[in-house]
Amino acid sequence: MEPRNNVTEFVLLGLTQSLQGQKVLFVLFLLIYIVTMVGNLLIVVIVVVSPALDAPMYFFLGCLSFMDAAYSTTITPNMIIDLLYEKKTISLQACLTQLFGEHLSGGAEILVLVVMAYDRYVAICKPLHYMTIMNKRVCVVLFLLACVGGFLHAIVQVLFVHNLPFCGPNVIDHFFCDMYPLLELACTDTYIIGLSVVANNGGICVVIFMLLLISYGVILHSLKNLSQEGRRKALSTCGSHITVVILFFFPCMFIYVRPPSTLPIDKSLAVFYTVITPMLNPLIYTLRNAEMKHAMKKLCSGKAK
Repeated sequence: MEPRNNVTEFVLLGLTQSLQGQKVLFVLFLLIYIVTMVGNLLIVVIVVVSPALDAPMYFFLGCLSFMDAAYSTTITPNMIIDLLYEKKTISLQACLTQLFGEHLSGGAEILVLVVMAYDRYVAICKPLHYMTIMNKRVCVVLFLLACVGGFLHAIVQVLFVHNLPFCGPNVIDHFFCDMYPLLELACTDTYIIGLSVVANNGGICVVIFMLLLISYGVILHSLKNLSQEGRRKALSTCGSHITVVILFFFPCMFIYVRPPSTLPIDKSLAVFYTVITPMLNPLIYTLRNAEMKHAMKKLCSGKAK
Protein backbone atom coordinates (compact mmCIF):
# COMPACT_ATOMS: atom_id res chain seq x y z
CA MET A 1 0.00 0.00 0.00
CA GLU A 2 1.39 3.41 -1.04
CA PRO A 3 1.94 5.98 1.75
CA ARG A 4 -0.58 8.78 1.61
CA ASN A 5 0.35 12.44 1.45
CA ASN A 6 -1.59 13.82 4.42
CA VAL A 7 0.79 16.70 5.23
CA THR A 8 -0.51 20.07 4.02
CA GLU A 9 1.98 22.29 5.85
CA PHE A 10 5.42 22.17 7.45
CA VAL A 11 6.66 23.67 10.71
CA LEU A 12 9.98 25.48 10.40
CA LEU A 13 12.17 25.49 13.52
CA GLY A 14 14.09 28.53 12.26
CA LEU A 15 17.48 29.67 13.53
CA THR A 16 16.72 29.86 17.24
CA GLN A 17 13.95 28.99 19.70
CA SER A 18 14.81 31.96 21.94
CA LEU A 19 12.21 34.75 21.68
CA GLN A 20 14.82 37.35 22.61
CA GLY A 21 17.20 35.95 20.02
CA GLN A 22 14.46 36.08 17.40
CA LYS A 23 13.89 39.80 18.08
CA VAL A 24 17.60 40.51 17.65
CA LEU A 25 17.75 38.47 14.44
CA PHE A 26 14.61 40.21 13.14
CA VAL A 27 16.26 43.64 13.38
CA LEU A 28 19.59 42.35 12.04
CA PHE A 29 18.18 40.50 9.02
CA LEU A 30 15.73 43.30 8.22
CA LEU A 31 18.65 45.75 8.00
CA ILE A 32 20.69 43.29 5.93
CA TYR A 33 17.78 42.73 3.54
CA ILE A 34 17.25 46.48 3.09
CA VAL A 35 20.97 46.98 2.38
CA THR A 36 20.91 44.00 -0.02
CA MET A 37 17.95 45.28 -2.02
CA VAL A 38 19.14 48.91 -2.09
CA GLY A 39 22.69 47.90 -3.09
CA ASN A 40 21.73 45.43 -5.81
CA LEU A 41 18.88 47.46 -7.30
CA LEU A 42 21.07 50.59 -7.24
CA ILE A 43 23.62 48.76 -9.37
CA VAL A 44 20.86 47.67 -11.79
CA VAL A 45 19.62 51.28 -12.08
CA ILE A 46 23.14 52.69 -12.52
CA VAL A 47 23.95 50.17 -15.28
CA VAL A 48 20.67 50.97 -17.07
CA VAL A 49 20.87 54.79 -16.92
CA SER A 50 24.63 55.44 -17.13
CA PRO A 51 26.01 55.76 -20.70
CA ALA A 52 29.53 55.28 -19.34
CA LEU A 53 28.66 51.72 -18.23
CA ASP A 54 27.63 50.48 -21.67
CA ALA A 55 30.24 47.70 -21.77
CA PRO A 56 29.13 44.02 -21.63
CA MET A 57 30.89 43.59 -18.27
CA TYR A 58 28.51 46.06 -16.64
CA PHE A 59 25.47 44.56 -18.35
CA PHE A 60 26.31 41.20 -16.75
CA LEU A 61 27.06 42.90 -13.43
CA GLY A 62 23.54 44.36 -13.55
CA CYS A 63 22.16 40.88 -14.35
CA LEU A 64 24.07 39.40 -11.41
CA SER A 65 22.75 42.09 -9.06
CA PHE A 66 19.20 41.47 -10.29
CA MET A 67 19.62 37.74 -9.59
CA ASP A 68 21.08 38.48 -6.15
CA ALA A 69 18.02 40.59 -5.32
CA ALA A 70 15.68 37.86 -6.61
CA TYR A 71 17.56 35.10 -4.76
CA SER A 72 17.48 37.00 -1.48
CA THR A 73 13.78 37.83 -1.91
CA THR A 74 12.77 34.17 -2.26
CA ILE A 75 14.07 33.40 1.24
CA THR A 76 14.85 36.40 3.45
CA PRO A 77 11.40 38.12 3.69
CA ASN A 78 9.73 34.88 4.81
CA MET A 79 12.49 34.28 7.34
CA ILE A 80 12.14 37.84 8.70
CA ILE A 81 8.35 37.51 9.04
CA ASP A 82 8.70 34.09 10.73
CA LEU A 83 10.94 35.65 13.39
CA LEU A 84 7.86 37.55 14.64
CA TYR A 85 5.98 34.33 15.39
CA GLU A 86 6.60 31.59 17.88
CA LYS A 87 5.25 28.91 15.51
CA LYS A 88 6.52 29.17 11.95
CA THR A 89 4.53 27.28 9.33
CA ILE A 90 4.64 27.07 5.55
CA SER A 91 2.16 25.26 3.31
CA LEU A 92 3.33 22.44 1.06
CA GLN A 93 2.51 24.53 -2.02
CA ALA A 94 4.37 27.57 -0.67
CA CYS A 95 7.30 25.31 0.21
CA LEU A 96 7.51 24.01 -3.37
CA THR A 97 7.19 27.57 -4.70
CA GLN A 98 10.06 28.73 -2.49
CA LEU A 99 12.14 25.72 -3.56
CA PHE A 100 11.50 26.59 -7.21
CA GLY A 101 12.30 30.29 -6.71
CA GLU A 102 15.56 29.76 -4.87
CA HIS A 103 16.89 27.23 -7.38
CA LEU A 104 15.71 29.31 -10.35
CA SER A 105 17.53 32.46 -9.21
CA GLY A 106 20.47 30.53 -7.74
CA GLY A 107 20.93 28.39 -10.86
CA ALA A 108 20.68 31.43 -13.14
CA GLU A 109 23.18 33.31 -10.97
CA ILE A 110 25.72 30.50 -11.26
CA LEU A 111 25.38 30.57 -15.05
CA VAL A 112 25.70 34.37 -15.08
CA LEU A 113 29.01 33.96 -13.22
CA VAL A 114 30.12 31.58 -15.99
CA VAL A 115 29.13 34.14 -18.63
CA MET A 116 31.02 36.86 -16.73
CA ALA A 117 34.15 34.68 -16.75
CA TYR A 118 33.74 34.16 -20.52
CA ASP A 119 33.32 37.92 -20.98
CA ARG A 120 36.57 38.62 -19.13
CA TYR A 121 38.35 35.90 -21.14
CA VAL A 122 37.29 37.49 -24.44
CA ALA A 123 38.12 41.02 -23.20
CA ILE A 124 41.63 40.10 -22.06
CA CYS A 125 42.64 37.32 -24.45
CA LYS A 126 40.89 38.60 -27.62
CA PRO A 127 40.70 42.38 -27.10
CA LEU A 128 40.59 43.29 -30.80
CA HIS A 129 37.49 41.14 -31.37
CA TYR A 130 35.84 41.85 -28.02
CA MET A 131 33.03 44.19 -29.13
CA THR A 132 32.33 42.01 -32.17
CA ILE A 133 32.04 38.81 -30.15
CA MET A 134 30.29 40.34 -27.12
CA ASN A 135 27.79 42.58 -28.91
CA LYS A 136 24.49 43.56 -27.26
CA ARG A 137 22.50 40.80 -28.94
CA VAL A 138 24.94 38.13 -27.77
CA CYS A 139 24.89 39.53 -24.21
CA VAL A 140 21.08 39.42 -24.04
CA VAL A 141 21.00 35.90 -25.49
CA LEU A 142 23.59 34.68 -22.96
CA PHE A 143 21.59 36.15 -20.09
CA LEU A 144 18.38 34.56 -21.36
CA LEU A 145 20.16 31.21 -21.68
CA ALA A 146 21.30 31.57 -18.06
CA CYS A 147 17.68 32.16 -17.04
CA VAL A 148 16.50 29.14 -19.03
CA GLY A 149 19.22 27.02 -17.44
CA GLY A 150 18.14 28.17 -13.98
CA PHE A 151 14.50 27.42 -14.86
CA LEU A 152 15.30 23.87 -15.99
CA HIS A 153 17.41 23.28 -12.88
CA ALA A 154 14.57 24.52 -10.65
CA ILE A 155 11.96 22.38 -12.43
CA VAL A 156 14.07 19.29 -11.76
CA GLN A 157 14.22 20.13 -8.03
CA VAL A 158 10.44 20.55 -7.80
CA LEU A 159 9.81 17.32 -9.74
CA PHE A 160 12.06 15.46 -7.29
CA VAL A 161 9.88 16.58 -4.36
CA HIS A 162 6.41 17.01 -5.88
CA ASN A 163 5.48 13.32 -5.99
CA LEU A 164 7.05 12.38 -2.65
CA PRO A 165 4.55 11.25 0.04
CA PHE A 166 4.68 13.26 3.28
CA CYS A 167 2.67 11.52 5.99
CA GLY A 168 4.37 12.92 9.09
CA PRO A 169 6.28 14.24 10.98
CA ASN A 170 6.19 17.67 9.37
CA VAL A 171 8.89 19.58 11.31
CA ILE A 172 11.77 21.01 9.25
CA ASP A 173 14.88 21.92 11.24
CA HIS A 174 15.68 24.87 8.97
CA PHE A 175 14.51 28.42 8.21
CA PHE A 176 13.43 27.71 4.60
CA CYS A 177 12.48 24.78 2.37
CA ASP A 178 15.47 22.98 0.87
CA MET A 179 16.02 19.59 -0.70
CA TYR A 180 17.74 17.56 2.02
CA PRO A 181 15.41 18.54 4.90
CA LEU A 182 12.41 17.68 2.71
CA LEU A 183 13.88 14.33 1.66
CA GLU A 184 14.33 13.44 5.34
CA LEU A 185 10.59 13.97 5.97
CA ALA A 186 9.36 11.87 3.05
CA CYS A 187 7.83 8.57 4.19
CA THR A 188 9.44 6.52 1.42
CA ASP A 189 12.93 5.47 0.40
CA THR A 190 14.66 8.56 -1.02
CA TYR A 191 18.11 7.03 -1.56
CA ILE A 192 17.98 7.20 -5.37
CA ILE A 193 16.46 10.70 -5.34
CA GLY A 194 19.12 11.79 -2.85
CA LEU A 195 21.89 10.59 -5.17
CA SER A 196 20.17 12.40 -8.05
CA VAL A 197 20.14 15.61 -6.01
CA VAL A 198 23.85 15.20 -5.26
CA ALA A 199 24.54 14.65 -8.97
CA ASN A 200 22.32 17.56 -10.03
CA ASN A 201 23.25 20.16 -7.39
CA GLY A 202 26.65 18.99 -6.21
CA GLY A 203 27.81 17.92 -9.67
CA ILE A 204 26.81 21.24 -11.20
CA CYS A 205 28.58 23.18 -8.43
CA VAL A 206 31.84 21.22 -8.73
CA VAL A 207 31.97 21.20 -12.55
CA ILE A 208 31.16 24.90 -12.90
CA PHE A 209 33.51 25.86 -10.06
CA MET A 210 36.36 23.96 -11.72
CA LEU A 211 35.56 25.54 -15.10
CA LEU A 212 35.60 28.98 -13.49
CA LEU A 213 38.94 28.32 -11.78
CA ILE A 214 40.46 27.10 -15.06
CA SER A 215 39.08 30.06 -17.00
CA TYR A 216 40.41 32.59 -14.50
CA GLY A 217 43.73 30.73 -14.46
CA VAL A 218 43.95 31.16 -18.24
CA ILE A 219 42.97 34.82 -17.90
CA LEU A 220 45.58 35.52 -15.21
CA HIS A 221 48.23 33.74 -17.28
CA SER A 222 47.39 36.02 -20.22
CA LEU A 223 47.95 39.19 -18.18
CA LYS A 224 51.67 39.12 -18.93
CA ASN A 225 50.83 40.40 -22.41
CA LEU A 226 49.16 43.55 -21.04
CA SER A 227 50.63 46.87 -19.98
CA GLN A 228 51.09 47.58 -16.27
CA GLU A 229 47.92 49.71 -16.17
CA GLY A 230 45.93 47.11 -18.12
CA ARG A 231 47.23 44.39 -15.80
CA ARG A 232 46.18 46.38 -12.75
CA LYS A 233 42.63 46.95 -14.03
CA ALA A 234 42.27 43.31 -15.13
CA LEU A 235 43.50 42.04 -11.76
CA SER A 236 41.05 44.31 -9.94
CA THR A 237 38.09 43.13 -12.04
CA CYS A 238 39.03 39.45 -11.95
CA GLY A 239 39.75 39.70 -8.22
CA SER A 240 36.17 40.87 -7.63
CA HIS A 241 34.79 38.04 -9.77
CA ILE A 242 36.91 35.38 -8.06
CA THR A 243 35.91 36.66 -4.59
CA VAL A 244 32.20 36.40 -5.47
CA VAL A 245 32.69 32.92 -6.97
CA ILE A 246 34.39 31.66 -3.79
CA LEU A 247 31.78 33.20 -1.49
CA PHE A 248 28.97 31.59 -3.48
CA PHE A 249 30.40 28.17 -4.33
CA PHE A 250 32.19 27.06 -1.15
CA PRO A 251 29.06 26.87 1.07
CA CYS A 252 27.01 25.32 -1.77
CA MET A 253 29.62 22.63 -2.40
CA PHE A 254 29.87 21.83 1.32
CA ILE A 255 26.09 21.31 1.52
CA TYR A 256 25.46 19.48 -1.76
CA VAL A 257 28.72 17.61 -2.50
CA ARG A 258 28.21 14.94 0.15
CA PRO A 259 25.84 12.05 0.86
CA PRO A 260 22.25 13.35 1.36
CA SER A 261 22.01 14.43 4.99
CA THR A 262 21.54 17.48 7.18
CA LEU A 263 24.15 18.79 9.63
CA PRO A 264 23.82 21.41 12.39
CA ILE A 265 26.22 23.73 10.54
CA ASP A 266 23.99 23.74 7.43
CA LYS A 267 21.77 26.51 8.78
CA SER A 268 24.73 28.80 9.45
CA LEU A 269 26.12 28.18 5.98
CA ALA A 270 22.68 28.74 4.48
CA VAL A 271 22.48 32.14 6.21
CA PHE A 272 25.84 33.00 4.67
CA TYR A 273 25.00 32.20 1.04
CA THR A 274 21.32 33.22 1.10
CA VAL A 275 21.53 36.39 3.24
CA ILE A 276 25.12 37.61 3.60
CA THR A 277 26.58 36.93 0.13
CA PRO A 278 23.84 38.82 -1.82
CA MET A 279 24.56 41.82 0.43
CA LEU A 280 28.35 41.61 -0.04
CA ASN A 281 28.35 41.31 -3.85
CA PRO A 282 27.43 44.97 -4.55
CA LEU A 283 30.06 46.13 -2.04
CA ILE A 284 32.74 43.92 -3.61
CA TYR A 285 32.05 45.18 -7.13
CA THR A 286 31.56 48.88 -6.35
CA LEU A 287 34.48 49.27 -3.96
CA ARG A 288 36.91 47.69 -6.45
CA ASN A 289 35.61 49.38 -9.61
CA ALA A 290 36.47 53.03 -10.27
CA GLU A 291 33.96 53.39 -13.15
CA MET A 292 31.12 52.04 -11.01
CA LYS A 293 32.00 54.38 -8.11
CA HIS A 294 32.19 57.34 -10.49
CA ALA A 295 28.81 56.49 -12.06
CA MET A 296 27.27 56.10 -8.60
CA LYS A 297 28.57 59.51 -7.47
CA LYS A 298 27.33 61.07 -10.71
CA LEU A 299 23.86 59.56 -10.26
CA CYS A 300 23.66 60.73 -6.64
CA SER A 301 24.85 64.25 -7.49
CA GLY A 302 22.34 64.38 -10.36
CA LYS A 303 19.53 63.50 -7.96
CA ALA A 304 20.77 66.07 -5.51
CA LYS A 305 20.41 68.73 -8.19
